[in-house]
Amino acid sequence: MSNRLKDEKSPYLLQHKDNPVEWYPWCGEAFTKAKKEDKPIFLSIGYSTCHWCHVMAHESFEDAGVAELLNQGFVCIKVDREERPDIDAVYMSVCQAVTGQGGWPLTIIMTPKQKPFFAGTYFPKERYYGRPGLVDILSEVLVLWKDRREDLMKDGEEITALINNQCTLREKPLKDGLSEKDIFHKAYHIFVKQFDPVWGGFGGAPKFPSPHNLLFLMRYAQAQHEPEALRMAEITLNAMADGGIHDHIGGGFSRYSTDEQWLVPHFEKMLYDNALLLLAYTDAYQITGKEKYRDVALHTADYILRELTDWQGGFYCGQDADSEGVEGKYYVFTQDEVISVLGEDEGKEFCRQYGITKEGNFEGKSIPNRLHQEQTEDVLKGTANSNKVREEQAAAENCLDRLYQYRISRTSLHKDDKILLSWNAWTILALARAGAVLREKRYLEAAKRAQEFIEERMNGKDGRLYLRFRDGEAAHQGMLEDYGVYALALLELYRADFRVEYLSNAIHRAKQMLQFFEDDQAGGYFINAADAEQLIARPKEMYDGAIPSGNSVAFMVLQRLAALTGEVSWQEAARRQMAYCVRQIQEYPAGLSFALLAMTEAVCPHRELVCAVNGEVSEEMRRQLERLPRYGIELLVKTKENADALTECAPFTSEYPLPKEGVLYYLCEDGACQAPVREFPEHAVIPSAVR
Repeated sequence: MSNRLKDEKSPYLLQHKDNPVEWYPWCGEAFTKAKKEDKPIFLSIGYSTCHWCHVMAHESFEDAGVAELLNQGFVCIKVDREERPDIDAVYMSVCQAVTGQGGWPLTIIMTPKQKPFFAGTYFPKERYYGRPGLVDILSEVLVLWKDRREDLMKDGEEITALINNQCTLREKPLKDGLSEKDIFHKAYHIFVKQFDPVWGGFGGAPKFPSPHNLLFLMRYAQAQHEPEALRMAEITLNAMADGGIHDHIGGGFSRYSTDEQWLVPHFEKMLYDNALLLLAYTDAYQITGKEKYRDVALHTADYILRELTDWQGGFYCGQDADSEGVEGKYYVFTQDEVISVLGEDEGKEFCRQYGITKEGNFEGKSIPNRLHQEQTEDVLKGTANSNKVREEQAAAENCLDRLYQYRISRTSLHKDDKILLSWNAWTILALARAGAVLREKRYLEAAKRAQEFIEERMNGKDGRLYLRFRDGEAAHQGMLEDYGVYALALLELYRADFRVEYLSNAIHRAKQMLQFFEDDQAGGYFINAADAEQLIARPKEMYDGAIPSGNSVAFMVLQRLAALTGEVSWQEAARRQMAYCVRQIQEYPAGLSFALLAMTEAVCPHRELVCAVNGEVSEEMRRQLERLPRYGIELLVKTKENADALTECAPFTSEYPLPKEGVLYYLCEDGACQAPVREFPEHAVIPSAVR
């Protein structure tokens, strides 16, 4: 018999619709029932591709005894963290404050007024190696609810007050003598101290890709002429590309590595990881010219288009780690399997090249990897014996394709097919940039199609954005990340395609971001809108996690609009956000690397290039503009057709006349403008490494 989750659209909630637990979605009915029946609320938060969420579900939520205990004593609520990041943020902050750590599944027990008095993550059904069992916890809570409720209510009030104090902390004073540039450099030196010089990454296992850290280091290397920063980024990019965290057969990357070598991943694949890694490898290719980075970028983009793209143009959330209840089963091979697919000679050679051994490297089987294959600099750059390299690559691609076809026929993966706006926006941004830098029009076309999908399917009649789309339904009011990342993606689309409609839409979404999310008292931006459902706290996420925080993204959007439009209002908004970010992160600036990336645009030399074109933009001009670095220079293209629309977005461009023929290039640097020139100013705007 199904519970109240049966009518939901979330794949995660639907996974629990047949549990014997009488689950409710987050709704007024559940809280009304809890008040009427005088019961505490058991809140469980997770997501559909979460391995330990599956484990806890099988152990406890599918168990009749546990379900009886929950149903009799509690009102039970299930929340998909990806659909309701505001609820997740509030109660994750509770868990971190109470236990010192967090993660999913997130387990909260609270009063009918939503005030939490117990928090934790995964719990086994019964006590296990010192870890309390869920049955014991529930039984003890029910005794306390009956006999010592005042203590629980007091705990709930105190925890709620603590979380509200954390959410409403006013702007911290900047330490005497500490400047924005000091914080910029301090972050770099923190990365230096944490860097693993052998395998890359920062800190020990488990290791997360955190591509925004690498984007910052590559930008720092260019802005500060610091080769060590680029070296750290490259060691990490190379190790991840060679490791098992990279799916050499099907493309894309898993969520994180359980070991320091990037060999054994937690096998789930998330859209946001792959979008951000696509950005990192694309930028690395543009900066260094190394073909290896181009190949990985192509492999990653193709994976997104092949396996995570909806027929309507949007992008799915990700793929599970488990197949048939076994983690990683989809991805691992034995030598005999490989030889049976490829034949004796090709099979043995493939096993040698991809580390597939009789002993295996994961539970008796092997995760394909290239960690111990020697790769010289000329191979990385693609300048080695070109004919031989091409032949080897063609042979390898043929083997990889045959193994891929075998793998998908052998077993399958659960796919989370909901479409989240902010994750789609990261993917639009990454594909637009890859399309331009790698000169692959199909990526740009996919990005444009996804943007059209958002405007058609995730844009309400009131002009507000929805957070999620699935099965024909858009739902949940958009949050800070949705507006911020989407505005940033629109700016990237403008940069790649020069259509002023993208720039105009980015300005519109950024204005909505200011209107609905900015804290005009304490600074920064809240996760949820001012007119959204109000929870026990209204949180701000400051530090970057697996994805850059909404406040980091807001800073980047505002900084770019300030440079592109020349408007005082955007400049002031960018300064407000930089001041807020600087004061919040001064103790540990490496935790906000995407905000630091935005900060480089303010504190390092910066250029604006306006191209006034008589006629259409030629292919030659497009190729020249595609070579421009993605940071440190903003680009506007003015034509007769778009002149009026561009002036509305960037009023200063009205003073830049169109030439009678050809192109005029207007270049400004740090507030000083040069005389217009007719030849593309290559030496002034393109770093020597990518000319």
